[in-house]
Amino acid sequence: MRAGGERFGSFGLATPAARQAIPADDAIALLKSGAAKPDSFIGYGNGRSYGDSCQNDAGAVVDMRPLNHIRSFNAETGVVEADAGVLLCNIIAHAAPYGFFPAVVPGTQLVTLGGAIANDVHGKNHHRRGTFGCHVESFTLLRSDGRTYRCSDAGNARLYKATIGGMGLTGLILSASIRLMRVPSLDLVEKATRFRDLGEFFDLAEAADQANEYAVAWIDQLAGGQGRGRGLLFTGNHAEHGSHAAARAGGRLSVPVQPPFNVLNRPFLTAFNAAYRWKKGRSPDPRRAGHQSFFFPLDGIRDWNRLYGPRGLFQHQSVVPETVAQRAVPAMLEAARRAGQGSFLTVLKRFGDVRSPALLSFPRPGYTLTLDFPNRGEKTLKLLMDLDRITVEAGGAVNPYKDARMGPETFAASFPEWQRLEAVRDPAFLSSFWARTAKKLDARRDAAEAAE
Repeated sequence: MRAGGERFGSFGLATPAARQAIPADDAIALLKSGAAKPDSFIGYGNGRSYGDSCQNDAGAVVDMRPLNHIRSFNAETGVVEADAGVLLCNIIAHAAPYGFFPAVVPGTQLVTLGGAIANDVHGKNHHRRGTFGCHVESFTLLRSDGRTYRCSDAGNARLYKATIGGMGLTGLILSASIRLMRVPSLDLVEKATRFRDLGEFFDLAEAADQANEYAVAWIDQLAGGQGRGRGLLFTGNHAEHGSHAAARAGGRLSVPVQPPFNVLNRPFLTAFNAAYRWKKGRSPDPRRAGHQSFFFPLDGIRDWNRLYGPRGLFQHQSVVPETVAQRAVPAMLEAARRAGQGSFLTVLKRFGDVRSPALLSFPRPGYTLTLDFPNRGEKTLKLLMDLDRITVEAGGAVNPYKDARMGPETFAASFPEWQRLEAVRDPAFLSSFWARTAKKLDARRDAAEAAE
């Protein structure tokens, strides 16, 4: 069922690639006929999820990339209708000449439209625009009852809210209509502000959000002593006079082969962090930046995840309430230092209070910290469990669509209303993530009820 020996893995490379894959047309035919078996499918976009939310050990992944046509675009309103397999970079390129840009973009433009909806992705402007789902007007969803549903806030609203952020579990998104935002150009006016420690960052963060469309901080996670918690706060706004043409997505550089070891080791990271802090923070003056370098810097190196070596990487993203962030964030960074683990990219930003229509959505008011670690087996898994514990004890949540190993208890604490999604889940759809978290919680609940 896998064409041409193609691998359908996760971007983190720490979880096994899918054993079976099925073309979208074949899956659609099975679903429309009502012949799809239980737990047989999960949609697969462009494989940019870090964990196993786009994997299905019990069945097959559905390759959605052939469904890649932009169906219509309204140059007056900025509303675009496109197939679920269209990449975000293609939407950007199509709309940019008319002065429009997606209201929310994640850290890569090489994600599909369906994947952005299913994960309810967020960007550097959550404080102003909320999540991607806030800008989804409607979508077409195919379920295993053979029916196709047009879902919006006004029609099939229950499916609409469950599918946004529903990690592909409610059915197969075939197409969607999203509302882009008008921008003066694709270019950004970017400013980098140095901060000496986390306390100084927290003093700057709220004012930066109020004054700018985009704001995000980079942390030098390896710095110790007086440099502990230092970093750079990047802010940005679309330039009034700039480019309206999107260059071809993906850079000229690549990692053509898998190194036999982790290239991003501690000596490399220490040198990289020092050079990055010097280069990006050497001037506090605003500067012009292209949209790809500002939003998607790592897209410039194809297959950069291979640098972590054959065992791959784990990404940990958490969000904690503002009231405890100044205690919880330093505690997580200290836990990583104590474990001797270096994070290649350590990102800290503030989420606002713009509510998503999603039933389950990761962003919520507070601060979100993202850390990347090479997979060193049990040592890394123990650190990740410590980060989970700090997050949950702080009343926060761990991001499920970037996860490859969290336990059921962490998931339940992060998303106490998970059963509402399970109630709407299409019986033909299951992911490896859902099997190891929600399904185990379900089994325990059934066993407890039987014992009573």
